[in-house]
Amino acid sequence: MSLICNELLGIPKIKIYQDSDLFNFSLDSMLLASFTTINYRIKKICDLCSGNAPIPMYLTLRTKCEITGVEVQEESYNLAMMSIKENKMENQIKMYHDNLIGISEKIGKECYDVVTCNPPYFKLNHNQINPSEAKAIARHEVLANLDDIVCEAAKLLKQKGRLAMIHTPTRLLEVLDTFRKYHIEPKRLQFVYPKKDGECNHILVEGVKDGNSEMRILPPLYVYESDGKWTKEILKIYNFEE
Repeated sequence: MSLICNELLGIPKIKIYQDSDLFNFSLDSMLLASFTTINYRIKKICDLCSGNAPIPMYLTLRTKCEITGVEVQEESYNLAMMSIKENKMENQIKMYHDNLIGISEKIGKECYDVVTCNPPYFKLNHNQINPSEAKAIARHEVLANLDDIVCEAAKLLKQKGRLAMIHTPTRLLEVLDTFRKYHIEPKRLQFVYPKKDGECNHILVEGVKDGNSEMRILPPLYVYESDGKWTKEILKIYNFEE
């Protein structure tokens, strides 16, 4: 293990433990945590595929509600627990070391207002699977696929609860179809671009369980300026500036 402790993407006073040998969190997680709709009515949030818990920890800056994280890999789960303890977040974040498939039977059906997930992006037949088992599980649908995740999210969510997900644009239609298969109506969609002249490399999608069929397309989100510096939108996410 090559243990390191970093600031959570520039957000002051929040530390996150990582292992350089594992799949570490990236901007993807911060984009999703910032994109997710959070309001005063939300009481319980569940984050699936939590890794070392960047999304649950970021969400503590946006809400005081109860946050549950689910992570199948023991090493990542242990890092999450270290970070939660380091930041004294034990009273708000509860982590489960478990496979997300069937987790609703253990943590409660139809009792979450929001479910978030930064899932494995790639199918098993997509490119060469990483020789590292930990990285393969994080990047490829080894233990759970898109259908598994959305199915479980639908079981966890209350009526009118929200599922927020980040994914690759190559699977946009599949993501939308899978949401609707489980009666989660896509309501917000945002395309993320590395630069203004670049090609979209991520999508942010949020759906409402048993919602009506109206979807908003948000303005595009650009990560870098032409000079390679972060855009003001990304800097705002990194530092959580209002």
